[in-house]
Amino acid sequence: MWKTIVRRVLIMIPQLFVLSLLIFIMAKAMPGDPFTGMITPDTDPARIEELREKAGLNDPWYVQYVNWIGNAAQGDFGKSYTYKIQVSTLIGERALNTFWLSLVSVILLYLIAIPLGVLAGRYQDTFLEKTIVLYSFVTYAIPTFVLALIFLYIFGYQLHWFPTVGSVDIKYDAGTSGYLWSKLYHMLLPAITTAVLGTTGVIQYLRSEIIDAKSMDYVRTARSKGIPVRKVYSRHIFRNSLLPIAAFLGFTITGLLGGSIFIETIFGYPGMGQLFISSLSSRDYSVITALVMLYGFLALLGSLLSDIIMSIVDPRIRIE
Repeated sequence: MWKTIVRRVLIMIPQLFVLSLLIFIMAKAMPGDPFTGMITPDTDPARIEELREKAGLNDPWYVQYVNWIGNAAQGDFGKSYTYKIQVSTLIGERALNTFWLSLVSVILLYLIAIPLGVLAGRYQDTFLEKTIVLYSFVTYAIPTFVLALIFLYIFGYQLHWFPTVGSVDIKYDAGTSGYLWSKLYHMLLPAITTAVLGTTGVIQYLRSEIIDAKSMDYVRTARSKGIPVRKVYSRHIFRNSLLPIAAFLGFTITGLLGGSIFIETIFGYPGMGQLFISSLSSRDYSVITALVMLYGFLALLGSLLSDIIMSIVDPRIRIE
């Protein structure tokens, strides 16, 4: 398995190279540049041109790409035109917020989805199953920003159960118990929203697997031996039905790490998704290209993680 993992990692290098080229070209195709927003009736055009020349924006695109990819290979993605700090430092600060939000979201997602999927599969063709299926259809059909706005309005502005913006209360010092609780408290509402929106796939897969497993020979054999129904579900049906869920765990984790653009923007949560939107509006090329490269890397990593998890859960599966 280790040889396969190394081979897959090496394959990522040309994939990331092609991705970087496409990202750079598309970023340069965007109208305007980071200094466009500085142009006002009182602005000296010569000053703007001087800034563009200093930033290398007047060089041919291929020259700019070679300089950018050479620096990026060394971990230097340049300096943000908007925030005036190194891109790696800026993304590092936001990535930590997104990581904790994603972790809480994944935990809540499986705490909600797995019990509902098990109930829907076990009690097939009942009112309970129809209710759960209806819930999954509604959460699948409703747009992300609509549910986020509904939750924000009800639980944030009307009931005042959760904060409506930010990631921590400024009155707490970093490292204190109050600071940690405030961090968790601020991410609960966006995490719940993200989890609810992500439960559909897990519920449907788990439900289908349990329904299929109930008709398998090994389940009929277990029942014929007089094993209690509860043990049949826990030891046989449920354990085997978790395989597809494990397969998607890698994609789920890395997908959430990429940051939910709508969730973080609507809840004012300072993560990578919100940073991406603000960078687009300000045409901050350095941040945009670095973030999309990171998202691409996470997508490739998610595929590899899913294969590894599957091979661990089911020894019969070997990644190739």
